[in-house]
Amino acid sequence: MKLLTKISEMVSSNVGILIVIFAIMALKFPAGFIWAEDYTNILLGVVMFAMGMSINFKDFKTTLRKPQYLLLGCCTQFLIMPAVALGLIKIFDLPMGLAIGVILVGCCPGGTASNVITYIAKGDVSLSVCMTTTSTLLAPFFTPLLVFALGGKWIEVPLKEMIVTTLQVVLIPVLIGILLHEIFKEKIEKIAGIMPMFSVLAIIIIICAIIGKNSLQLIEYGFTVGAVVILHNLLGMTLGGIIAKLFRLETRKMTAVAIEVGMQNSGLAVSLANTSFAMYPLAAVPGAVFSVWHNISGAFSAMIMKKINVTREIDVNNESVFNKRNK
Repeated sequence: MKLLTKISEMVSSNVGILIVIFAIMALKFPAGFIWAEDYTNILLGVVMFAMGMSINFKDFKTTLRKPQYLLLGCCTQFLIMPAVALGLIKIFDLPMGLAIGVILVGCCPGGTASNVITYIAKGDVSLSVCMTTTSTLLAPFFTPLLVFALGGKWIEVPLKEMIVTTLQVVLIPVLIGILLHEIFKEKIEKIAGIMPMFSVLAIIIIICAIIGKNSLQLIEYGFTVGAVVILHNLLGMTLGGIIAKLFRLETRKMTAVAIEVGMQNSGLAVSLANTSFAMYPLAAVPGAVFSVWHNISGAFSAMIMKKINVTREIDVNNESVFNKRNK
């Protein structure tokens, strides 16, 4: 088990590199990955189940002492990312398929990778986990309604189908994971160290399946999709951080909110694109590209934010020592 845990840690810490390597392979050898498209919902269910297994209610107890931070974070996520998505669609005048994909990414809850990135950045991990969990539990209702509100004028949005799909691939697996964790707490915690490895592998397979299927379209629209995805992610992080700053959140909490807002559950966007908008093959592409990019940007952002948070901690400690000496 120790060996598997070490392998899992290595896989998790190098997720960005692994995703880029396999994404390039899928682009060059698409036939080797297309088969996995039929299993995207199952694979996302595995990721969500693993997330549920990792949830510890102690995190909620800590955060719910001051629930306003959690409320602010979730509201910011479900307002900023859809709004930025709509703005980018208009600025870049995206074709219908890509426009649907960008809206789906913008309307999805926070991604599980945000918790790891927040930890690396020395942000408030408890707040990050609570935001991810809460937005995920709200997703079966918020995501379809937001997609309908933003895209209902252009296309027919299958609202009921989206709600059912989100319940099946997100809410139910998460709740089963939470339930098993509570019932078999000690046994689950023994294998908790290897669960991230399965999540990473499932995410890699989903990304490769979509890239493999849309390899030719990616070559044609690659620059545009890349620009939109990068701006969507970075604007989300920046605006999330600015709003947290305006509400005077301390640095660690501000870090958690910024990362959580900018990093979406793009796997869900891919799943919804394949099930509810299958007539638009390009709709799954933004989600797949977002999955690649936000792991890269997250790693770099974490390094920058870590330096800021460490410097802030040193300043606070120095100030505390100075105040004690002058009493």
